[in-house]
Amino acid sequence: MSDSLHEPWLRGIAFNPAAPSDVLMRLVDQAAGEAGLLMCEGRDLPDDVIDAALRHPDRGIRRALAVNRHVDPAKLAPLATDPSGIVRGWLAGGPRPRPRWVRPLPDDILVTLLTAQDGGEDGMLTANEIIGELDSSPQIPLSFHRSMAGREHAELRIRAAWLWQLLTPAQRAGLLDDPDPAVRKAARESNWVLDPQAVEAKLPSIGSLSKAHVLGTCALSPALVEQCFADDTVHPLAWNRHTPADAVARLARHPEAKVRELVAARPDLGPDLVAELREDRDEDVRMRARLHPFPRTWAEYWAIHGVIGHGPDCTCPITEPITEPSPDWFAACAASEEPVLRRVAASWSGLPAELVETLAQDDDEEVRIRLACHHPLAPPHLLLDVFVTRPAHRPHLLTLPDFPRTGRTHLIGHPDPEVRALAAADPTLPLPPVSDPDESVRRAAAANPRLTPEALEALLVDPRTAEGAAANPSLPVPRMHALLDRCLNGTDAPHPTSRHRKTSPK
Repeated sequence: MSDSLHEPWLRGIAFNPAAPSDVLMRLVDQAAGEAGLLMCEGRDLPDDVIDAALRHPDRGIRRALAVNRHVDPAKLAPLATDPSGIVRGWLAGGPRPRPRWVRPLPDDILVTLLTAQDGGEDGMLTANEIIGELDSSPQIPLSFHRSMAGREHAELRIRAAWLWQLLTPAQRAGLLDDPDPAVRKAARESNWVLDPQAVEAKLPSIGSLSKAHVLGTCALSPALVEQCFADDTVHPLAWNRHTPADAVARLARHPEAKVRELVAARPDLGPDLVAELREDRDEDVRMRARLHPFPRTWAEYWAIHGVIGHGPDCTCPITEPITEPSPDWFAACAASEEPVLRRVAASWSGLPAELVETLAQDDDEEVRIRLACHHPLAPPHLLLDVFVTRPAHRPHLLTLPDFPRTGRTHLIGHPDPEVRALAAADPTLPLPPVSDPDESVRRAAAANPRLTPEALEALLVDPRTAEGAAANPSLPVPRMHALLDRCLNGTDAPHPTSRHRKTSPK
């Protein structure tokens, strides 16, 4: 057998779902080269293999494990205190490639990373750089943000002060009276966001990139509102809950349709303005005004705003809302005649099963797509339908536990090779198409468990199917070991870290 088959065999065995721990353990080795790194990064692993990777002397192996989205994050806790700052930084940065929904890190890992006094023994990153990686990842849940005001570490209470508007009045008062002077100082410095005069005084010193955020979230003085109208920087005022009523009325009659549209669904809009905007010359403004009976709260306003204008191929991250409307409100949206509101309902993962069943048959394609991508009870046939018709959503759909593993054989003649590859992996397929002209289809077909160990032997020595055959769960374990013996024993494989990624966590 040719040595050129070594890498395909190693990669295939690394992702063979039937490979036991003793096989996978052999790949956590420098001789396995890139295959071991890819395995540690890209698949679920048995506990003993995880433990071996956590203790591995090669930083590249530990770094690969740090971004594994298949492993329970709680099992990665030792990496938060890894000797290498690079490993800590990759853990803080989150899974790669980043999925649409990222599991939050457990509280103990977050506390460790956020209160670390150094960035690791190798001096590659500082503690603050690692925290920056964590802040830019979606791994900190809102529940942790809200709990920081009561944490024992002063560093965390200081961070809580930076999120002043997320806190309750009692939490704000507690931080202003905190026993630690640094916490009290941070609280006083954050209190300005709810003081209109302080916001007006501070705005000139704020960078241009942050001004829109300030104008869209902070309390505003009458003088500052007038300045926004004079400068024509009123867009943020349209969604700021602190915008005075007289300014809201002026925004509702603004010459720019986009401004009127943003205002039209505000929960504090008076009935006269709602009626006026329902007759607006712009269709998008009229549509938002028609929705007005629904956004009675700001949580409802933002739930609607997060859906409008995204389109059927939207692959925005799926994140926690800062505040969430009530279940009854989502149920009312699901029964609405407005497609936008049904899309909002379909985006809520808590929607009851009977409403999920109804929306799965909705006439509006975006409703069905959102349900498939967001709801854990979305029926498998819907997940498959969206996979076939909307390529943008395929990476996300394949991560869902209810994505159908069978019932796909009718797609074997589909013109799209990605769809044929899905069909080729169906274990009920009588004749997997190992000679398909497309590489991905051949690989999927060669990995089909329908194939017998005898049939796999010919595929293992064909460069076009070797990787798929090595990944086939029908491959006997002794044969896996024999292939590893051929690849690893006496092979001068490249060092893993020279074949994988850059040392920077970005």
